Amino acid sequence: MHHKLSLPQKICPVCQRPFNWRKKWCNNWERVIYCSKACRRQGLPLTEKDV
Repeated sequence: MHHKLSLPQKICPVCQRPFNWRKKWCNNWERVIYCSKACRRQGLPLTEKDV
């Protein structure tokens, strides 16, 4: 039985790759934006509507 097939997924705004939910993000999945620390460092400027 593969449970990983049903995990929520998001698209990273920097690299445009999909990334799946991880247990370490269980408390703040809504706030997770980037797939990795490297993408977070590169980042994208937030617009006023994103804040």
